[in-house]
Amino acid sequence: MYQVDFNHPIHVYFIGIGGISMSGLAEILLSEGFTVSGSDWNRSALTEHLEKSGAHVNYGKPQKAENITDDIDLVVYTAAVHADNQEFSRAKELQLPMLSRAEFLGQLMKNYDTPIAVSGTHGKTTTTSMISEILLQANTDPTLSIGGILKSIHGNIRVGHSGLFVAEACEYTNSFLSFFPKIGIILNIEEDHLDFFKDLADIRTSFRKFAQLLPADGTLFINGDIENWQEITEGLACRVVTFGITSASDYYPSDISYNKTADATFTVHSLNGQTRQLTLGVPGEHNISNALAAVALSDLLGIDYRDTAEALLNFHGTNRRFEYKGTINGITIVDDYAHHPTEIAATLHAALNYPHKTLWCIFQPHTYTRTKAFLPQFAKSLALADKVILADIYAARETDTLGISSADLQALVQKEGKECFYFHTFEEIEDFVLKNCINGDLLITMGAGDVVNIGENLLSR
Repeated sequence: MYQVDFNHPIHVYFIGIGGISMSGLAEILLSEGFTVSGSDWNRSALTEHLEKSGAHVNYGKPQKAENITDDIDLVVYTAAVHADNQEFSRAKELQLPMLSRAEFLGQLMKNYDTPIAVSGTHGKTTTTSMISEILLQANTDPTLSIGGILKSIHGNIRVGHSGLFVAEACEYTNSFLSFFPKIGIILNIEEDHLDFFKDLADIRTSFRKFAQLLPADGTLFINGDIENWQEITEGLACRVVTFGITSASDYYPSDISYNKTADATFTVHSLNGQTRQLTLGVPGEHNISNALAAVALSDLLGIDYRDTAEALLNFHGTNRRFEYKGTINGITIVDDYAHHPTEIAATLHAALNYPHKTLWCIFQPHTYTRTKAFLPQFAKSLALADKVILADIYAARETDTLGISSADLQALVQKEGKECFYFHTFEEIEDFVLKNCINGDLLITMGAGDVVNIGENLLSR
């Protein structure tokens, strides 16, 4: 495998440079004096920021072979890029060095004394952001790579000058197995990405391999509420610390209460028997678990708890994570990235503690594979809302519909006893909302596609 010497800048070309992670890696290289170019289908705020920072970006679909020029030293590509991509094929033809995004990120980790990888089926971006805020509050000067936009750094990347490096570690296509963490976090392990994994056992095997990456002087923080979590950690050379909602974990909460916006206050019970108070600035029980992982890590790093508590109190989420978008006609609009049944349930449970008359959920299913695999679970989770509106399935990387549509999900939600409406266009959904939602209602747009545009369109009317 090609090895990057980060002390000797070269020309790196990113296929899919506009992705949240790829753009962050490109920005790190720009700050280190590398020549950066790349391509993406469409112009975005991320690509425009890179261009202003000195990168050259080619736009258009398909990505063209002639974009790969002789002066490129290395090509980095995402898991979504396939062999029929013209740029990919041309790079192969020219026998240019090539690395996947995960391989490149793994090599970048080696340049830091304390690389921290945050993994889990859900909650990676929120937990990585919580950790980031704590490290910034404590003036540790970390390098950060986040899967969402963090308002305090006005982006998804921060280049620091200490030995701390924090990054999300995604299990899809076993990407995180290319990493070199010293500290690892496993937030949860559930069925997802079944277009790649065979089943839950296959996913657990992948997380087991991730845990085995940690060195003997490293630490793994794992959610003690994961069923049979010991199967993941058995025989590891590194230290293992658990966190979770139940008291069986090393870090757990008690005396939980919620304020009027569903943000929790609770007592943190720690590994050494110490108890401390914590108030969060983000809603929901799932964020208590995320925060406990961040607290446990902060304790390991020796961070003053006053900095930890202040950072978590002032953290109000990243973009698309229970993000307040605005109010129109007295209707509160919130947006959330949830696209898995467990995530949907967590978000809607949090919303139940938020002031509202009627809780509306506009859901855009993400990929045909995921929708078909979890149809009954999606219906049960969505039924936590008072009323549900469905958009067409967002295909993302898929072309085969598998004979599934949002109409199938609509029928199951209705069987759960909830009103459920299905429209093919965002315009139809927006018109329906304006006619049927009333002052005091809470409207959540939900999904990993472009469903966020519905709320933004409504607010701009």
